[in-house]
Order: sequence, then structure tokens, then C-alpha cells
Amino acid sequence: MKHIFFILFLFMFLACNSKKEDASSKIRNENLNKDIHKKLSGKDIVVALEKLGYFNLTDQSELDTVKAGFEKAYTNLTFFQGPVRGETLNFMDSRYHWIDCEELFETGGLTEYLAQVKPTFEKLGLKLEFANEQSEQDQNTWKHTIELNGIEYTAFDGRFSDLDWGIAYVNFIEMLNTELRKQNSNELFYPINCGNDGMFVLLTPKQLDFVNRNYPIDNEHPTTMHTWKNRNGI
Repeated sequence: MKHIFFILFLFMFLACNSKKEDASSKIRNENLNKDIHKKLSGKDIVVALEKLGYFNLTDQSELDTVKAGFEKAYTNLTFFQGPVRGETLNFMDSRYHWIDCEELFETGGLTEYLAQVKPTFEKLGLKLEFANEQSEQDQNTWKHTIELNGIEYTAFDGRFSDLDWGIAYVNFIEMLNTELRKQNSNELFYPINCGNDGMFVLLTPKQLDFVNRNYPIDNEHPTTMHTWKNRNGI
């Protein structure tokens, strides 16, 4: 009989300890999740971006406006984007760029967007000269090339398809990044989205990591070229 009481007591003791451990583990996990998913404030985001050098290409006269824009976009929408200049589509931070991929693909669009990006290169102290645009086209195919800093790049080369805009977008960003790497830049352009209201942005690896950790991972935020191409079947 004593043995039976002892066994019952031991079972109850172990059961109580197990419940305590489960409860303790649950609390630890909840606290860990809170730490992992702790959402920064808009002000925190701006402070962090400034420490990472995101605003170092912004004109001093527009700096306060740009910071306020990033804070508001994050606070209200958890969106990574700053203000544009007046009624234009030119972003004040000099890193973000708007692009109409249909226009980019068509004749004249390539030089238009190279001219848009050139001031960003100049703010980095880098060179971006473009010339000798060439186009060979028939009913089904098109070969489109241009020279950047004396080197020929392919803007498009192949048969026409539903992927034309995306291919031109990828080739455009990759030719810019090749020139950035050749000039020993630690910054690259990262794709966001394509279409008539496309975007891309200049970031360091640390800036990209910060954005990916604190903003949604979706088609409205920057990602690597490899990921973007997989998402869009290119």
C-alpha cells in the first residue's frame, strides 16, 4: 500500500513539474518571439537608416523632408519609400528611381533612364557616360545595345515575348551594377517592381539587409536580382 501511495505521489510530482516547465517554456518562447518581431517606430527606422548612410546622397536642403517622408511611410504603411520632388517622379533621396518598363524597352527609353540615373553616379563620385546606341530589329526579334563608359552592353537581344519588359529591366539594372562594381562601389541597384510604375533603389548590402528585416518581403520592396528573376520567371 505504501508503494502505491509513493508511486501516486511521484506521478503527481512529475506531472506538476512538467506543467511548470511547459508554462516556463511557453513564456520564454513568447518573449523570444516578441524580441524577434519587435516593430521599430518610424523614428527608429529613420535613425537606423541614417546610421547606415542611406541619406548621404540627399541634398542637405531636402534632408528633413526626406526623413519625415520615410518616417511617415513606415508608420502609416510599413512602406520603404521617400518623397518625390514637386510634381515630378524624381525621388529626393537620389537612391530611389521610378521607371516605366514599357518606355525603357522602347526606342529612346534606355537613354532617358540612363540620364535619370547619371546624377546618382555623380553623387557617388563615379562616371556614367553613354553613347553609340545601336538597334537591329525585324518583325520577330530585336538586338539593342549601348556603350557605357566605352564598354558595349546588351539592353535586349532576342525574340519578342510577354517577358520583354522584365528582360529589359533586368539588363538595365545589371549593366548599371557592372559599372558600379568596376568602379569599386559598395552599393548596387536592387530591383523592386516592373511595369508602368516600376521602381529600383541603390543600397549597400547592410542597407538591403535592414530593409528586408524591418519591412514586408513582397513585390513592393527591394530584393536581390536572383530572387526577383525567380519571382518573375526570367
